[in-house]
Order: sequence, then C-alpha cells, then structure tokens
Amino acid sequence: MLIQLTYASRTAQILGPGDVKDILRSSQRNNAAAGVTGALCLTNGIFLQQLEGDREAVNKLYHRIEKDPRHNDTQILDFSEVASRRFGTWSMGLVAATAENRQLFLKYSSKADFDPYSMSSATLRAFFDEVMHNVRWLS
Repeated sequence: MLIQLTYASRTAQILGPGDVKDILRSSQRNNAAAGVTGALCLTNGIFLQQLEGDREAVNKLYHRIEKDPRHNDTQILDFSEVASRRFGTWSMGLVAATAENRQLFLKYSSKADFDPYSMSSATLRAFFDEVMHNVRWLS
C-alpha cells in the first residue's frame, strides 16, 4: 500500500548550510534504498516533510526521525493512502526559505511566519502540490 505522511518538527539547534546539505545527502541515499520519496522544507527552524512510499518503510523512517536528536516537537500533520507518488523522481528534494520561495510559504500560512503546525490537511496538500511545480529546489 502506497502512503503519504506529512510531519513537522522544530530543529533542536541552529543548522548551518553544511548541516542541511548533510541531512539532504543522507536522506537521499537512505530513502532511495528504502523506496521512499518526498520533499523537505526548512524555514524558521521548522522542518516540514512529506514522505511517500510503502507504509512499513515510511513508518520506519518516521520513527527514526522522531528519535533523531536534531528534531524536537515532532508531529504527524497528515497521513493518507495515495494512488500515486507526487515526488516519484525525488528520493528527497529540499525547499529552503529562499527569497524566491518566501511568498509561497506565506501564501499557505495563517500567520506572518510559516507555521505548518496550524495548517489543515487540505492546506498542506495544496502547499505540496504547489511546491512540486513552482519552487526553487536545492540539491
């Protein structure tokens, strides 16, 4: 069964560009091996990630993330069975709070700062639909 899980967490410490690149590279390597695809957003000290793949593989990955000391306040925001992958060509793509992406982050946030914890499932899905087509990806 193909599922999609969206979660948010707060960074436990300030992450520099090198830390973020390390996270992205290890995610790409590990996710490709597990058959998991998705996108990771990082802004204002908040990770927002949508993972997709086999239920067991995504659940294992999420539980590893929960135990990762770089994450605090980890919460599942949306979980559903899906017919197809949204990020089928991405073992993990990174969307950062660049100047070009700021407007998109604010478009879906009810507050001045991006706050995925307050977003509905429908809003999260719309956000990631737009992310897939209209953002500047980092690699």
